[in-house]
Amino acid sequence: MPATLTDLPDDGLHNLVLQSLEDDKAVDLVDIPLAGKSEIADHMIIASGRSTRQVAAMAQKLSERVKKETGRPVRIEGLPAADWVLVDIGDIVVHLFRPEVRSFYNLEKMWGMDVVPEGAAPDTRAIEE
Repeated sequence: MPATLTDLPDDGLHNLVLQSLEDDKAVDLVDIPLAGKSEIADHMIIASGRSTRQVAAMAQKLSERVKKETGRPVRIEGLPAADWVLVDIGDIVVHLFRPEVRSFYNLEKMWGMDVVPEGAAPDTRAIEE
């Protein structure tokens, strides 16, 4: 009998999430490893969609794929407005944004990642000492 994703380690779930977002044309995908840094999750994945419609569709399809392949419960927050949708898959937390909203909150910077999302102006100010 072939192994299913429920038999695989969390890498299988992580790969499923990344593949789902790639299939749905997510842009500017950032994968932040949190293992050992936070008890929230092992991975935080941040990605953008080009519109609220695409953000909502990515979240719904991701939820359906995870439930179908793993049987894991998935919680979704922010779907009605779909400017910023959080998909909680337990060990993996996915943030899906419209680009303008992502630039405003800049979660990557909060978690110490030197990533500038598309559409955001890089911080070019010199540090004065």
